[in-house]
Amino acid sequence: MSDDAASAGRAGAHTVATFFAPDPLVAGALVTLGEDAAHHMRVRRLDVGDALALRDGAGGSAGGRLVRLAKSHAVVELGEVSHVAPPPAVHLLTPVADRDRMLWLAEKAAELGVASWRPVLWRRSRSVGPRGEGTGFQAKVRARMIAALVQSEGAWLPELYPDAPLDRAIRALPEASRLVLDPDGAPLDEIAPGAPVCVAVGPEGGIEPRELDELEAAGFHRARLPGNILRFETAAIVGVALARASADRSVRRATTESHSA
Repeated sequence: MSDDAASAGRAGAHTVATFFAPDPLVAGALVTLGEDAAHHMRVRRLDVGDALALRDGAGGSAGGRLVRLAKSHAVVELGEVSHVAPPPAVHLLTPVADRDRMLWLAEKAAELGVASWRPVLWRRSRSVGPRGEGTGFQAKVRARMIAALVQSEGAWLPELYPDAPLDRAIRALPEASRLVLDPDGAPLDEIAPGAPVCVAVGPEGGIEPRELDELEAAGFHRARLPGNILRFETAAIVGVALARASADRSVRRATTESHSA
């Protein structure tokens, strides 16, 4: 390949449209995408034979060629499929809160590679309206996450759980380091959680003392974020980002030690 061709290939790689496939990707298979994807392809002025990329949200990534474009669907022939390993798991317990702010946070959680999204109905969540809850809202959360995953060219879609009261959410948590964001806690970067880690974010107005007691009894450690008191969606992003950085360092350290042994 000439230098010009290689440069064109690299430039083109950044302009290939990416779409979400609802099923696992298989090399050589034909994948049918729905009406929304077909509409987006027409907006992008894609035509039969054009290259595009697919993600399945479970680590699968593939290039493909558009072989059919209709009003209600599109058909893509897959090329080689690669698999992206999941990042160190950061699980998010988010408050059931204002709908729009939860949807905004859902996008950012997908961009940050959160492993799971578990909405908690805190006691102070009950006074919020309109709040994001129920199966219909969960479908909107998933749609926002898919759009964010595609735009950020991520590989893993967060696992979604239904909203639940705190006690039920705690019982369903995976084994992991556990942090609850609290202004009276130790600095999060000093706690340095390993992976996997669960980060719990309270509602506007804070977590009630009885709830904090319940969390601590379940193995949660209070963790403070730097700077001002943050709104729940901002606190969640900062908390997840710091926990992700700490988890990544923990994994790199463990890998280095294993190679040195």
